[in-house]
Amino acid sequence: MSVAPSDQAAFWTGEAGEVWVRQQRFLDALMAPVLEGVLARADLQPGQTVLDIGCGTGDSTIRARRSLGETGLAVGADISSTMLALARDRARGIKGLRFIDADAASYGFDGEEFDRLISRFGVMFFPDPKSAFLNIIKFLKPDAHVSFACWGTIENNPWFTVPARAAKMHLGAPPKVDPDDPGPFAFRDPARVSNILQAAGFYAIDVCPTEISLTPPGTVAEIAETATCLGPASRTLEHFGGDRADADRITDLVAEAFEVFTTADGLQVPAEINFVTARVPAAQ
Repeated sequence: MSVAPSDQAAFWTGEAGEVWVRQQRFLDALMAPVLEGVLARADLQPGQTVLDIGCGTGDSTIRARRSLGETGLAVGADISSTMLALARDRARGIKGLRFIDADAASYGFDGEEFDRLISRFGVMFFPDPKSAFLNIIKFLKPDAHVSFACWGTIENNPWFTVPARAAKMHLGAPPKVDPDDPGPFAFRDPARVSNILQAAGFYAIDVCPTEISLTPPGTVAEIAETATCLGPASRTLEHFGGDRADADRITDLVAEAFEVFTTADGLQVPAEINFVTARVPAAQ
């Protein structure tokens, strides 16, 4: 869902953050293949310091910490105090792990301290992406590695298009939003992402659109209900003042459409993910 830049913190701390906290287990499972892709490309090593942008409820930061040995440090940054509260609770007792309430686009980290930057769907919400990455690169060490994931082509991501189509079928079309505005699909164009990173001073940039399967847990009906309360379907319900009966009907339509993705191992929802890697220039 696209959100006005000035409303990002309020949105993610308010109702959206509360939904993500309630659905933490589901969302971590849904996005597990995405996080695996980010970490596989991050080249994490013992003793490193890692910055996780848009860490949400902490799964990605905690997972990264496991690769850093006794002396490593993982720092999760997010603008949602609601989600950070759960992240901190999940991280109790884990050494070398901390979370900060920070907008990475403007936050003043303490010097060049990070060997690695990772993010699972956390960098598409910057109002001015070039400016944000110009700030971020200042706090990455020379030769630091970057690995993040963002959603690819809209049409190739039924996790979004199926609920959106179902809600439109039942209630009508909400006002259009610009997909280039801060939101899930702002980094869908590989060329745009490459240009932003290059303009911010990164090199060895690779944007790789990759077909994967998302792995939501539960029955088709349960998954459809969750898909309806997140993203475009929830936006349509809110716009039209939909009630519980409307939500139930949309859920039924989503479940019908999701049936095609049923496998022996549960629902496997196809997705196109842009896995992005880049480097910071070495010191001269």
